[in-house]
Amino acid sequence: MGVEATVLAVQSGARSGPGRWAGWLAEGGVGMDVVRADAGEPLPERLEHDGLVVLGGGYLPDDDERAPWLPDTRALVEQALEGGVPVFGICLGGQMLAQVAGGAVAGEHGAPEFGTTVLTLRQEAADDPLFRELPERPRAVENHVDAIVRLPAEAHWLASSAGCPYQAFRVGAAAWGVQFHPEAAPESLARWSVARLERHGMDREELHRAALREDRDAAPVWREVALRFAAQVRKG
Repeated sequence: MGVEATVLAVQSGARSGPGRWAGWLAEGGVGMDVVRADAGEPLPERLEHDGLVVLGGGYLPDDDERAPWLPDTRALVEQALEGGVPVFGICLGGQMLAQVAGGAVAGEHGAPEFGTTVLTLRQEAADDPLFRELPERPRAVENHVDAIVRLPAEAHWLASSAGCPYQAFRVGAAAWGVQFHPEAAPESLARWSVARLERHGMDREELHRAALREDRDAAPVWREVALRFAAQVRKG
């Protein structure tokens, strides 16, 4: 399928790129323009793209002193929500969507999650444009210590995990946030910080091996979600 629409993707860390998400969106006819905000690339003042993807990064969504591009990123999320432009927020991006829409996020809150984690879809996922008819307990890669502690009042709560209640949600008709990393291929885990993982009692090689085992089942699920998001972007 040729490119019929384009999303803007905001990257907040050298290891926090779009991963497989870019290729999957391309399969669905949607191109991606990545802005390396963490490397000093400027964000546009106005969102002119057909969709917005906010990627992960080692920050809270209002950690403006350490990450001075975050106010401009939040402004783009606000514009997308006001204009009904499709949004997909991953990890930091999901937390940002929750905060901008009226929810709350806390640093180092709850149980940290690293590596492949079992999610549980909620009943509200049954008629969601992206999460409907997925496996009831899909697996996804996690890499976070911060967490959403309150969803926006009108959010649709779509998925949880044993260690983190707010794993996926939707705001309005076309804005989704997830705590997990649907874009992460197993090989990305092999580049994670050993020191950071060891502080939390985690072994990187063990996490990598588990991700390799689970990817055969996990990848088709998140590819389908990406293709469905691409369809939302294309239809505007």
